[in-house]
Formats: sequence, structure tokens, C-alpha cells
Amino acid sequence: MSAPVTDRDNLPVIGITMGDAAGVGPEIIVKTLADPTWYDKCRPIVIGDASIMDRAAKLVGSPHAVRDIIDLDLLTAEDVPFGKLSPKAGDAAFRYIERANRLALDGVLDAICTAPLNKEALHAGGHNFPGHTEILAELSGTKEYAMMLTAPNLRVIHVTTHIGLVDAIKRVTPERVYTVIRLAHETLVRAGIERPRIGVCGINPHAGENGLFGYGEEERQIVPGIARAVAEGIAADGPLPADTLFFRAARGDFDIVVAMYHDQGHGPIKVLGLEAGVNITVGLPYIRTSVDHGTAFDIAGTGTAEDGSMRAALAAAIELAPRASSDGDRAGGGSDVHREHDRL
Repeated sequence: MSAPVTDRDNLPVIGITMGDAAGVGPEIIVKTLADPTWYDKCRPIVIGDASIMDRAAKLVGSPHAVRDIIDLDLLTAEDVPFGKLSPKAGDAAFRYIERANRLALDGVLDAICTAPLNKEALHAGGHNFPGHTEILAELSGTKEYAMMLTAPNLRVIHVTTHIGLVDAIKRVTPERVYTVIRLAHETLVRAGIERPRIGVCGINPHAGENGLFGYGEEERQIVPGIARAVAEGIAADGPLPADTLFFRAARGDFDIVVAMYHDQGHGPIKVLGLEAGVNITVGLPYIRTSVDHGTAFDIAGTGTAEDGSMRAALAAAIELAPRASSDGDRAGGGSDVHREHDRL
């Protein structure tokens, strides 16, 4: 976790979107921000609905945890019962993300940290996106992006994400494999790893084992992308059998693993640290981190939701946010946040 910063004007401004109001997002935000030491590290601004956050604060007994909120005034607690799918909540969750994107592009926010949304509610609310990653990519005009997950001792970046397995295999192309390897390399170099070691998964068992399994997908769809990256000086190795690659990466042989499809990458991350997993969208014009779990409708309203992933996501946003320059200027511009509050 980042060390405390004493000059509050130079703290990174982190916009925390509330997520689906019927889920555990508001609760885990309140639980996380109940720890006052976060306010020594960043300026967290919740983007959502004040009435829903008030309900969450009463639920967990932390009425003063959230000090700043941009209240879009879209929902009331009566509108959205806990644990019930709501098109209105799905639409509101989209609106929180939309506002956060605008503020980040305008330089008001240094990073965005997102609580979970419910994809079915999102679609019912009129927004046909697979998830946060695709929403933010479209809103920001980003063409090349990827989902990166982190857990203790492991980083994974995905070639494909929220599509069926048959479609995912079709979308594993040499160009996409190369792009994801390059995004992984650039992200880790910016994070201070001079020459990241990148392990690339195969699609089939044993990475095809020289054509024994599958129909030559590795040679046709993956190898050319790796070769292009290696020709540019990137330390990429593969395609390697996924069943051993994640073990090797967790013990330190690789700095990041390139997974070909959703479950190939998500499974190992969640085994290693569901409560501490973080989702990072790579390629956006700003930093975006997220919890690595869903809305948990089954426990929403019980006060029992764990906030470990939210704490980890907020810590990652702080760590990756632009640092203040020597003359005190910062990307977010402290007074801009207050001006945003004044408009609402």
C-alpha cells in the first residue's frame, strides 16, 4: 500500500463509482472508507446516489465514512430493494460510470475505482455492454484495451473476456495477441519493471503439444503474435501450457501471464485471492481499477460483505495514479473537484 502523503493538495483524487445500488457496492465502499488512513493517501470522491450511500452507512454503522460524494440523485432507497434486479439501478450504474469517465478525461479525477455492477440489470436498463471495461473503452474512445487482474503473486491479462468460449477462440488472432502482449509490457514498464517477463498461454491442453491437441490454433493464431513482440525486444515466451504456466508465474518465473479467454485467466486469480483481487483496465487514457467480484445479491443488505477487494482496488488506484510534480501541480487539480461539487 502507498505511504501516506502529508500535503492534501497533492493527494491523488480517486473517483469511486457506486455500482449497482441493489448489490454490495455501497456497503463495501462505506466499509473501506471507514478507515480514516485512506484520507492520508488520497481524496476519495464517491460518484453515485447519496440516499443509497446513507442506507449503506446505516447498515454497517459508519455514518461519517464517506466525506465527499457527487450525488447524481437518480435513486432512492425505496426505489431499489437489496438483492433485487432493477433496470433503474442498472441504468443508474451506467450513469455513475459515464460521469466518472467525463471527470477523468477532464482531469478532475486522477483515477477511477469501480464497485461492481450487475450485467443483467445493466442490459435491462438499456445499456448493452458486457461490463465496465467495454463501457469505459467506448466512452473514452479507446480502441486498444485489455483486462488485467492481479492477486497476491500473480498478474494476468486477457486476450478475450466476456464472450463464449467458441467465439473467444475465433477472436484469438495474431494481431490481438501481439496487442495484449504490448499492452502488458508497456503497463509493467510504467510500473517500474524494466524488462517484464511475459508468459503466454496456449489454447489447447499442453499448448497443443505440437498439433496433438486441437487444430493448430497455437501455431496459426498465437505464435505469430508472440514472434512480432519478441522482434520488438519484448520478453515474451510461449505459447505455454496453461496448467503449469500459472504455477510458474506465481513462484516468480514471469511478471505477467497472457490468458486467451475469461476462465483461463480468472480461475487462477480467484483461487489465489478472491478477497484481494483487483481488475485493472489497461489502455485507457486514465487509471481504472475495480473489485474482482460481482454484486453478490444473495448477501446484499446483510452487512456481511467483505471489503478486501475494494481496499485492494483503491490501493492500486492510488499506486498507479499520476504523481504530483515538484511545483505542486497535479493532474486532477484540487479545486476542480470543488467546482464539480458546486455544479451539483
